[in-house]
Order: sequence, then structure tokens, then C-alpha cells
Amino acid sequence: MEQLPILPLRGVVVYPLIGVTIDVGRPLSLRALLAAKEHETDLIVVTQKETGKESPEQEDLYAIGTRVHIAKMSELSNETVRVRLVGKERVKINAIDETKEGWFADVEPLELVEGEEVERTALVRLLKEQFGKLVGSIKGLSPDERRRFEMYERLESLTDYIASKLDIDVDLRQAMLEEPDAVKRGLELLEIMTHEVEIIELEQELRERTKKTIEQAQKEYYLREQMKTIQQELGDQSQDSEPNRLREKLEALDLPETTRKNVMREAERLNVVPATSPEYAVIRNYLDWVVSLPWGIETEDKLDVKHAADVLDDDHYGLESVKDRILEYLAVRQLTNSLRGPILCLSGPPGVGKTSLARSIASALERHFVRVSLGGVRDEAEIRGHRRTYIGAMPGRIIRGLKQAESKNPVFLLDEIDKMASDFRGDPASAMLEVLDPEQNVSFSDHYIEEPFDLSNVLFIATANDVSQIPAPLLDRMELIQIGGYTELEKVEIAKRHLIPKQYKEHGLKKSQLTIKEDALYEVVRRYTREAGVRNLERVIGSLCRKAAKQIAIGEKKRVTISLKKLSDYLGKPKYRYGKGETEDSIGAVTGLAYTAFGGDTLTIEVALAPGKGKLQLTGKLGDVMQESAQTAYSYVRANAERFGIDPTFYERQDVHIHVPEGAVPKDGPSAGITIATALISALTGKKVRRDIGMTGEITLRGRVLPIGGLKEKALAAHRAGLTTIVIPH
Repeated sequence: MEQLPILPLRGVVVYPLIGVTIDVGRPLSLRALLAAKEHETDLIVVTQKETGKESPEQEDLYAIGTRVHIAKMSELSNETVRVRLVGKERVKINAIDETKEGWFADVEPLELVEGEEVERTALVRLLKEQFGKLVGSIKGLSPDERRRFEMYERLESLTDYIASKLDIDVDLRQAMLEEPDAVKRGLELLEIMTHEVEIIELEQELRERTKKTIEQAQKEYYLREQMKTIQQELGDQSQDSEPNRLREKLEALDLPETTRKNVMREAERLNVVPATSPEYAVIRNYLDWVVSLPWGIETEDKLDVKHAADVLDDDHYGLESVKDRILEYLAVRQLTNSLRGPILCLSGPPGVGKTSLARSIASALERHFVRVSLGGVRDEAEIRGHRRTYIGAMPGRIIRGLKQAESKNPVFLLDEIDKMASDFRGDPASAMLEVLDPEQNVSFSDHYIEEPFDLSNVLFIATANDVSQIPAPLLDRMELIQIGGYTELEKVEIAKRHLIPKQYKEHGLKKSQLTIKEDALYEVVRRYTREAGVRNLERVIGSLCRKAAKQIAIGEKKRVTISLKKLSDYLGKPKYRYGKGETEDSIGAVTGLAYTAFGGDTLTIEVALAPGKGKLQLTGKLGDVMQESAQTAYSYVRANAERFGIDPTFYERQDVHIHVPEGAVPKDGPSAGITIATALISALTGKKVRRDIGMTGEITLRGRVLPIGGLKEKALAAHRAGLTTIVIPH
């Protein structure tokens, strides 16, 4: 055992027979160098566990170090010395003494393990082979050092040399120093180098692939530029080239001057941008859209009011108010020839012919027709388009519809405008404000086209089921036309004129093969369908046609006649019932008239009295408004009890139960007020109410009656129910 000066190192591990040059500046390290020089002894170098520690303690040093010889030492400044150290052997540090001259360590050589000679020889060859693949990629190695590893024949020396040159962590370097078995060190190094070689090969492969891609792109660019030069020299610049094709089309368009300048600037860019660039495809798509729009293309309106009236009458039965508004527009247009297109909103229940009416208007005007469904649209970009910076950007539905119409003055149907919704992508209803404002849509700007387009000649027609769902600013820009449900008479007439001939044609039937009697049609309307429009009626007629077609096809019959008696054989039992008048005069039962989404109907309001304490009970699935209407009628009767010959204290001894059948059907609205009041007075006075009278009207606390709606439908329902008199507000 020897005692030698000890020099702590940061981030450096010294191996036997390997030289290393370091700069020494810490006082502790300088004292160790001075002691070794004065005593003419070797030096012990040992690595710190934590490289960041400026003043290490003894426990901060590893237990295994290297005995080194100081080959050369020179001062760089007063505080720094550069020293060249050459490793001699691995040593084990048993103890460290702190003296005036510095730290001295009691050390002894580390016992090394000898392996089998054959295994050592094989490992030497493998290590040289792998290191040979890596040596070219290690930075800072001189040409002499890159060849030096080939001179090593002993496994110990070779592993120490490779470990000192590889770019590995300090902890791993120290582990290599502490390992006494050279075979284990060699196997560990072999694994590290194999991994590094794989990484280098992969990097090389990626580099080659990238180089080929760049070379191919450059080659295509040079060839394309050469082709342009050749075409210019020949004076024949590709008649079929994409930029020239688009330029010719753009020059032929009737564009506003500002728009022409902007679009031609984009066309110039197309000539400059390489065809392989993503920007080329964006510009080309944009110019394709600009070229495809009907900038100056208009169809000539057929301003013949009589012809338009005939077309509308042929296509639709009823709907007089809508037809009158369209004919008014045409008449004014015929006289002034300068009126902007109105924006109409057809509002009504499903199946009453809103969409088909818009088609008829287009047919009467001989304009192109475009339908855009707005149901479920939640994205503002669906209306105004996307910015061109987005991948897959395209114009909004308005511009796309104009491209489809191929004219700038089509009839543009905005179907289901009340079904638009808003979410995080914006509010499409707000985007529609510019489209539907006659003062603004002269210069409608789509985000994709980015040029103003004149929509003032477009005849916009919107359809909606529920006007309350349309935002107020949007509704304010439209002229609202309410379309009510069809009456029974109108439905039967529509069936005879339109639905039956259409279904005959669709099912391959002739008029002589199938006859549907008028009384059967009325029964279908009343008891097999319940709707405001005629969609279900058309389906039921289609079902009758199919059953008749089957009988004719199998030879069962040659001619089918469907009468009221035979109707249940074809359609089964009726699905619905309609209100009928009472069979006899009753106390506390009055027939009321109701207006529903399916037309008019009658309902009987019943009042029953029972001993109690004046409790008022309402049943029949009544809405809030109808419940309040019943309470108003009850209060009116209590306030005017003496006038009707009723005991003023009846509410103290009797409970009142008001019921409106059918119990499962929701009911709401104020117009049952006088009916409830009449039923209450009848029950409390014991006087019967005539069974042939129906009534409707909203009652106030003072007994006044307010106006009602749906009078036509209510009157028809009363007639259908067999009533002879109806009581209505004057």
C-alpha cells in the first residue's frame, strides 16, 4: 500500500496507458500537483460523483481511481496550470488523509480478472470491427488517433482506449474503470457500439432519401423552366397550358374593374409559382371558381302576369295570399323594370307546399331554380365560405348555389331557414343578414372569393315551420307570408287534381283501372291522416294504388273501384277520430272549437261538481295558458254568481272539476275561455246546453271576449261535427 497525492476531476475519467490533458485551477488540485512534483511521485486521479460541486468532500469521490504519471506541466496564468497526465494502473482508494500539502490517499492496485485467451482474442477482433465503423463519426480525432486502435492487441488496452474515445456518460465511463474483468468491459462496449452503428446507418439512409427528393424536385423545376423558354422561342406558348386557359376565360368574363385587377394579379402569380408548389393548387382552384361564376349572365324574366297566374293555379290549389303577393311583384316589375328582388319567407306547417311553390315561381318567371337546405347548418363558413389559407377551403353555399344556377338572377330557395343553429364555429344566421338585406347584398363578399358579387337580382325565397326560431334581425329583412293548413275540401281537391294523377303515373296505372270515390277520399282525409299538409295523404293514396296494382297484376281484377264501404278492406281500421257533436243536450258539457296544427277540431269541455271546500281541479293535459284561462273563467263566474242565479257561496261547499278530453292529447291556448265559463254556469245552475252549438273566444275577468284565430278551420270542424250554430267574437 502506498500514500500518494490525490487530484479530484470533474467530468473526466482517466484510463491506464491513455494520455489526457487537463487544466487545473482549484486550490485543492493545485496542491496535489505541487506535492507530487516536490516528492517526485505519481498522482492519484479520481472522478467526482457530482460534476457541479466546486469544493468536494471525501465522500463525493468514487472509490476507484487511476494512478497517473505527470508527463508535462505548464502554467497558463497565476491561477491555472495545464498538465498532461498518462495513466498507469487502476487503484483502489482505502483511505484519504488531509494534510497541509493537500489530500493524500492510501491506495493499492485493483485486482484484475484474467479470462480465457480464445474468448479474449475473438472479442478484440469484434471490437476493432465495430469501432472501425464508428471512428469516422467521432469528432476531434486526428487521422493518427483514428488508426491507433488497430495497434492494440491486448483486450485490456483496447477496451480502455475505446471507452476513452466514445461519447458516453461519465457514470458509464467510471463503471468501465471500476470493472476488473476486461471481457465484461468488452461485451458492454460492443453493445454500445452496435446501437450507435444502427443509428448512424439510419441517419445516412434518411439523408440519402431526402437528397433524392430534393434532386428530383430541382430536376422537374429546371425542366419546366426549359420548356417555357423553348415555347417562348417558338412563339407558341402552350395553348393547352393551365395558366393561359384560365387567363383567356378570365378576360372573357364581364367582371367589375377592381375585381378584374385583383383576379388578373392572381393569374400572374400562377405563371410564377412552380406547379409542384402547394400554392399553385390553391391559386388554380381559386381561379377555377372565379371563372365558373355567372358574373354577367342573366336570364330574361317572362313578365306576363296572366301566364304566371295560370302556372301557379295549375301547380297549386288554394294559397291565394301567396299567389297574390307573387303576382303583385311581377306586375310592379313589369311596369318599372327596375325593382330589386324581394325576400319572401313562406311560413307554415310541413307538407303544405312551400318548397314546390318556390319551384312554380321559378317556372312562371322562366328563371333557373336553386335549392339550398339550411337545416342543421351550424358553421358560419357554410354561408360565407372559408378563407383560402385553410386546407380544403371552398366558397359558401350562396356562391356554390349561383355556380349551380349558371345565372345571377335565379330563384334561390333557402329551405328550413328556422333550423339553423349556432355553436363555437360561429352563427350562420348572422352571416345570412348580409345575404338577405337588399341594401347590402349588392356587394356580397364571400370569404373564399373575396370579391363583391351582386345578389340584388336574385329572388330569395325562404321557408320555415316555426317563425319564432328565426332571429329577429333576420326575420326583419324578410316579408313574411303565413301559409295555413289545408281544409278538408282543399285536401280532397288537391288529391283529385294533383296527388291521384301523380300516383297513377308512379305505379303504372291507367285512369280506367282504378277509381277512388270522393266519399272515400273524405274518409281518408278525416280518419286515416291527421296533418296540416298533404304528405301523408299522398302516402295513403300511394298505398291504395299499390294494393290495386297487385290485384290487377295477378289477374284478380281488371278494374278496381274504392268506395267508402271498401276502404277499410284496403287500409284497415281508421287511425284517427274527429270530434262530433253531443247526441243530446247535457248539463255541464259544452262543445268548444279548437285550431290545431292539423286544422280545426271540436272538443267537449266537461264540468263536474262534488261536495268539498271549493277546490278547483283541471285535467286533460292542459298547457299553462289554458289552465290560466280556466281559472279566469272560474273567477268570472264567482264574481257574477248572483247575475246567473247561482248561490254566491257555492265555492265554500263544492269542489269543481274541469276536464277536457282526450286526456293524452296536449292542449293549450286561451280561446276556450267562454266555453269553460258556459260549462261552469250550466253545471252550477243545472241548466242544459244545446248540443248543436259550438263556441270559441278568450274571456276576461270582466266577461269581455277577445278576438280569435283559425276561424275558417274552426267553422269547418263545427260543420263536420254536425253543429248548426257557432258563437264567435264579433
